[in-house]
Amino acid sequence: MNRMKRLLFALLACFLLTTSVFADMGPKAQLIVRVKNAPDEIYYLDLLEQDTGRDLHNYEEDVLPTLHQPTLSALLDAIPKGWHGCLSEGVRGAPIFGDLTARERDGSTALHPFSYHGVPTTYRIAIATESGEVFVSNAYTREVLQSSVTLDWATKSVKTPALWAGYVLQFASTLVPTLLVEGLLLALFRLWNKRNLCSFLLVNLFTQGILAVVLTLSIMENGVNFLYLFLLVPAELVILLFERGAYRVYLDCTPKKATAYAVTANLTSAILGYFIMEPVWRFVVSIS
Repeated sequence: MNRMKRLLFALLACFLLTTSVFADMGPKAQLIVRVKNAPDEIYYLDLLEQDTGRDLHNYEEDVLPTLHQPTLSALLDAIPKGWHGCLSEGVRGAPIFGDLTARERDGSTALHPFSYHGVPTTYRIAIATESGEVFVSNAYTREVLQSSVTLDWATKSVKTPALWAGYVLQFASTLVPTLLVEGLLLALFRLWNKRNLCSFLLVNLFTQGILAVVLTLSIMENGVNFLYLFLLVPAELVILLFERGAYRVYLDCTPKKATAYAVTANLTSAILGYFIMEPVWRFVVSIS
């Protein structure tokens, strides 16, 4: 138990030393634009958001001058009145992370991930190529926090996933990192047996399912704002308390060891989940 106490103390210290980071943890708004039959030439893709009159937060100013200027100009000229490019012109309000170029490419399919609180709820997709070909999609609405959309460049058509598929993808991208991290700790705590594994899986499916439903309902009603952040922290604390109680009853170990595991597993998955959640999400979208 002394080794467990030292491990728990180290995790708590890490938690306290990274308070500013931890306060920003949890699922982030994400939209991955998957381009099928992507152009073989230079092209730029941007999300468009409706003008709101708020101040602009510019895309990295040192990046735009390095881009192919005729292609960038064609993209800017294609933006309809009443809309603006989140990266090419600057997002209004909360910041957004992304690139005008593809982040990943597998053959003729390219992935363009956009993330963080500035991802617009209602958006359009704009593309401009080096040869001067441009395309601007119709307007679409994200109905879940993490979503994807497929643009077929060959047919100039856009397909959004069914709402249930969006929920499944979002749930999978948060559940998989949790199971990986907390499952490894289950083995490190020498609790890996058939009974404990079944209890571990059932508890996480229940708690992650409830968390996904609560947060998704909040996002659909209020969007990603401070209410979401305030809701996330108490929700995580409730999950910690619930899992502590469940593990004390259903894990084949002493109550103290179950408590140590519950606290360690939740803190570790919260910290590491911040770093691995987005790669898992991109992988899930890329194979769907």
